[in-house]
Amino acid sequence: MTAYLLINHLLNFIAPAAVVALLLVLLTRLSFGLFKPRRAAGQVWWAQAAIIFVAGVVILVAGLVIFGRDGKMLTYAALVLGAALCQWVLLRGWKA
Repeated sequence: MTAYLLINHLLNFIAPAAVVALLLVLLTRLSFGLFKPRRAAGQVWWAQAAIIFVAGVVILVAGLVIFGRDGKMLTYAALVLGAALCQWVLLRGWKA
């Protein structure tokens, strides 16, 4: 496998985590005050997206290890639930 193919595979592997993290943070910020952030751990949007992205990559790697292949729908469902839980913790949703 060439370096180009390795980079291509890695980028395609982590792309769902990046898209979910960016969409979650941006849509939360545009939600017209439904989720008002209170002094979140990552106050700026890119820090929140980075934290959620790292959590998403960890979930994708765990799905790869558990199932032996990537692209399983259960892994993607866990990615969405894990990202939502991470955003809830960052926004301190339990204090709402």
